[in-house]
Amino acid sequence: MIYYQDNEVLIRNLQEGDAQVITDGEIAQGWNSEGRLDKYLMRLKDQAEGRAIVMAAEYRGEVAGYICVYPDSKQGAFAGLGYPEIVDFGVLEKYQKRGIGSRLMDAAERTAAEYADTVYLGVGLHSGGGQMGRVPDTDEDGSAGMVRQSCGKKGSGAGERRRAADPGIFGAGRLLHGA
Repeated sequence: MIYYQDNEVLIRNLQEGDAQVITDGEIAQGWNSEGRLDKYLMRLKDQAEGRAIVMAAEYRGEVAGYICVYPDSKQGAFAGLGYPEIVDFGVLEKYQKRGIGSRLMDAAERTAAEYADTVYLGVGLHSGGGQMGRVPDTDEDGSAGMVRQSCGKKGSGAGERRRAADPGIFGAGRLLHGA
């Protein structure tokens, strides 16, 4: 399926060959190779089984980035609330600063809006790369792994703090306009 297309960027479903291209690109930019290919193959399996919508961005015909939407995620900061989760969002460094990430996120949010009026972003903090790897994973009081739910319907736990299962993961919710 095609989610977006202009003269330079095409956003479509992730295909099996994309997994190796993305993995090779991440390794070339210095990211740890452990488990990378398996992660993308797992996302492809989730897509084939209808649990996820996994998108790839091409820039001038070359695979440049990816994003995954889980319409009814069973894990993460907002699990069990009926909100879609966006995970594994990235643009290879050599393709950054071209608006590809914005187009990927817009496509993911449009897709998520088909399922709910709120979407959340599951973000892992790690040294393996990406912009979010530079964000500290501790609160002001020094506690690690906290999650702040920042939006949602009344009674959904909005604004409450929950401890994440992994201290390097947090989630942020966003109310989608026009949903």
